[in-house]
Amino acid sequence: MGSDGDATRTYYCLWVNKKSSANKSQKVQTGESSNKRIGSLFSCPASAQDLRQLDLEKEKEDEASPRGVLESCIRDFEPEHQPDESETSCSSPRAQSHWGNFFKLWKKRSLKRLPSSLQTLPSIGVPKLPKWKSKSTRENHSLNNLYNFRSSLVTFSLSELRNATNNFSNENIIGRGGFAEVFKGRLQDGQLIAVKKLTKGTTEEMIAGFLSELGVIAHVDHPNTAKLIGCGVEGGMHLVFELSTLGCLGSLLHGPDKNKLDWSKRYNIAQKIADGLLYLHESCHRRIIHRDIKSENILLTESFEPQICDFGLAKWLPEDWTHHNVSKFEGTFGYFAPEYCMHGIVDEKTDVYSFGVLLLEIITGHPALDHMQQSVLIWAKPLLDTNNIKELVDPSLGDDYDQEQMDHVVLTASLCVDQSPILRPRCNTAKR
Repeated sequence: MGSDGDATRTYYCLWVNKKSSANKSQKVQTGESSNKRIGSLFSCPASAQDLRQLDLEKEKEDEASPRGVLESCIRDFEPEHQPDESETSCSSPRAQSHWGNFFKLWKKRSLKRLPSSLQTLPSIGVPKLPKWKSKSTRENHSLNNLYNFRSSLVTFSLSELRNATNNFSNENIIGRGGFAEVFKGRLQDGQLIAVKKLTKGTTEEMIAGFLSELGVIAHVDHPNTAKLIGCGVEGGMHLVFELSTLGCLGSLLHGPDKNKLDWSKRYNIAQKIADGLLYLHESCHRRIIHRDIKSENILLTESFEPQICDFGLAKWLPEDWTHHNVSKFEGTFGYFAPEYCMHGIVDEKTDVYSFGVLLLEIITGHPALDHMQQSVLIWAKPLLDTNNIKELVDPSLGDDYDQEQMDHVVLTASLCVDQSPILRPRCNTAKR
């Protein structure tokens, strides 16, 4: 499936309108008059272009279709529309106007690039919840979650984000990825934030990535996942998260303050990351594959509680799918599972492999790839094979660790980085 199609479905999931009752009555009326319409179409000559135009007009009226959702959202941001304050939180009228421009740009540049077969689809359903829930429960739950998510977002203006990050100063950068940079900042009320600024790709690619990540985060709610507090589309695309003074696990684990991470904290961090992954894979009402689990994507709260962040590469895995096949190679070297490198296979086991590498970082204190580009896995493999835990453990820990806990984490790490995905444990097993 193309990225434009994925982004459009994500867009639909995020901004779906709550007028479901109106849609149902409209569908009944459409069904009653369909015979008359078909008769009128075949009783007079009509070109393919005329028929296509009729389809487009019908899609605009149908708020369950991708184009209808887009039209509805654009109408919400047009000047004559006065939205209820409960519908969306905007920090300024100027910021709200940028959302209108954003959606018009998406409509103009991206939607028309969709394959005609997708453009003429009458509707795309809301992603389903587990089958054990009734249809009405699943639909209402998804719609309510997505609507409430939209309502809770704060929309930041560019000036607010510049003031918070010292004009996106290089000194404020706390992370870099293939498509974005992350800046630490402080709002006027003193709240610490992390601003993810999309920096690479075409306009269409950045919009698709932005909507895709928002669409995933809309379904995520767990103590060990990052908390999105808002976003902004003025002067670029920005996602704003909560941030604590500790920053990310990677900067603490491989920096001068690594002594703050004694074994009890490391063990708790490892367990809580496993909790977060288990939630994404099995407990979240959408199966989510993160695809970029690494120490830099684990934020630490002031009490050293880990939070998985950066869902820019995350994939939804439908319940009847075993895996995704991706052609675009994305992620972080040092954490790639073999089957992903060779065949582009993405499923829960690719996250488990990355988690295994992360456990080795926590145990040894070595980065996934050092300055000589040596892999911690290659370095640790002989020690794992001989169960030489004394040489494996981070020297900064000394002998100050619980031997039983260490044995458990070392065993878990060695199982998670197995070359065969079949032999790797699932998150519910790894957590034990």
